[in-house]
Amino acid sequence: MSSNLQRFRAEAPGPFRSAAPCVCQLTRRGFMTALGASISTFAIPTIGRAQAKPRRIDVHHHFAPDMFAKEARSRNRLPPNLGVLNTQLSLEDMDKSGVETSILTLPSPGVWYGDVELARKLARDSNEAAARLHADYKGRFGMFATLPLPDVEGSLKEAAYALDVLKADGVHMWTSYSDKWLGHPLFAPLLEELNRRGTTVYTHPTAAACCGNLQAEAPQAMIEFGTDTTRTIASLVMTGATARFPDIKWIFSHAGGTMPFLVERFIFQAEVQSKTPEGKAKLPNGVLHELKRLYFDTAQASNPYALSSLLKLVNVSQIMFGTDFPYRNTAEHVKGLAECGLFSQAELAAIDRSNALRLFPRFA
Repeated sequence: MSSNLQRFRAEAPGPFRSAAPCVCQLTRRGFMTALGASISTFAIPTIGRAQAKPRRIDVHHHFAPDMFAKEARSRNRLPPNLGVLNTQLSLEDMDKSGVETSILTLPSPGVWYGDVELARKLARDSNEAAARLHADYKGRFGMFATLPLPDVEGSLKEAAYALDVLKADGVHMWTSYSDKWLGHPLFAPLLEELNRRGTTVYTHPTAAACCGNLQAEAPQAMIEFGTDTTRTIASLVMTGATARFPDIKWIFSHAGGTMPFLVERFIFQAEVQSKTPEGKAKLPNGVLHELKRLYFDTAQASNPYALSSLLKLVNVSQIMFGTDFPYRNTAEHVKGLAECGLFSQAELAAIDRSNALRLFPRFA
């Protein structure tokens, strides 16, 4: 057995262990005033604030602003459950299960249809819609900014606007773009800038162009999404991107997809790669060091099968609450985490809130 693999097995922890107001800067308030008419899909509901005393932070919560929904619908790409999605439904689900803040992202298909100008327009509109929600519902919504990737030039500009003007909590990337995963050299200029800023990057899986709709009985979200998460983690780690850009804080959906189960193969491949000076330079601290620094959410993974595997690799401190709303609801994840038998009450509290606060202190 390799020395690294022996160390991994020796060090792995056991799987079983016993609303603040938003202060807006003048430039931002000016933007909000200029934004004008409210977004009809997200009209302010007459709903009371959180009788359940919400404190959880959901880092995986989708929303569908009007322009995005209209474009997706015109291309027959809008899932039925997104067609009725609005802010009232989000808040009702949050309040039922004690979520104080949800950090918003666009769902699939995102903004890229092969048209650079359209992607830039949709990204800007979506980010301004999310910023409006943050301003209108104090403490209830954050935002991971949409980028018009694979348009890197446009993404650099949109990231600067979203982070500097709209005060986004981070940026959102898909796991792949036209069979290019996030460690590909195409994305290096963007990663360099995000690293300079110390940005949090939330990733959401998609189906790679190579592998969509392979089986009618196994839709792509069932298998390919978790697989593509693993592909992009491998791309970032094995190309040395995580080592070159150590100040990016990466969040991966669904407990890391299939990566925790396949970690022995990551270790083996890293040992093969390290036999050359070039390969060794990509992982100066080793593959486990890079994997253990990543963050993961619990969306559609709040069960003992997925989480016990993840807990063999990372500490509880790297796990954050996520729901994948509206595809799944909050109550299912609260129940799953409480009943999976893996966490103490203190650890559940960390997953629910305090782990996220380290990355997003404005929600304290």
